Amino acid sequence: MKLLPISLLLFALAAATTLAYDPSPLQDFCVAINDPKVFVNGKFCKDPKQVTADDFLYKGFRYPGNTTNPLGSKVTPAFVDQFPGLNTLGISITRIDFAPGGLNPPHTHPRGTEILVVAEGTLLVGFVTSNQLNNTLLTEVLYKGDVFVFPIGLIHFQLNIGNTSALAFAALSSQNPGVITIANAVFGSKPPISADVLTKAFQVDKKVIDYLQAQFWYDNN
Repeated sequence: MKLLPISLLLFALAAATTLAYDPSPLQDFCVAINDPKVFVNGKFCKDPKQVTADDFLYKGFRYPGNTTNPLGSKVTPAFVDQFPGLNTLGISITRIDFAPGGLNPPHTHPRGTEILVVAEGTLLVGFVTSNQLNNTLLTEVLYKGDVFVFPIGLIHFQLNIGNTSALAFAALSSQNPGVITIANAVFGSKPPISADVLTKAFQVDKKVIDYLQAQFWYDNN
């Protein structure tokens, strides 16, 4: 019977490892090699002897993103595809620029929790809980220096409610957290989702669905 607690501990440790979203590094680093001809769960490693400091440097945040678009926002990601040094480290980051009134529309990250800090401006942010918690909307108004966290997989958004441009940075708990923009996925899928499905799901007339599916759904990522 004394072995039972040890067995439970070992099981818990094994389960925690199994539930990890990103692979854990087995060496100091594993700088990614982007090979479009090879598909694996993750990335192959660059020869460590050929790694330089430049592999751990990303310069994509030096300049503001172009917010001249229908959403008035631009997300500049530094995921593993853009920043190979992140491979196996379980983290990534984005820069989000907002014009006045700009929106980072409702979306989810299926593989990562997001923590956001406001660098400039005022943002209305929020997320919606799962069906289990009655799809409750939780919102806050954030000012410069404020930090807000969006739990993994939940639909969330950010809206610039100020009269000036806004800037935020968001770190995510995955090297490749993924992005699913709700409107784009539902109404802009290729091929399109059957109108019979959407009219019943949204309880609207088919003309409404036809109109929405005919729109150009801009991707700000």
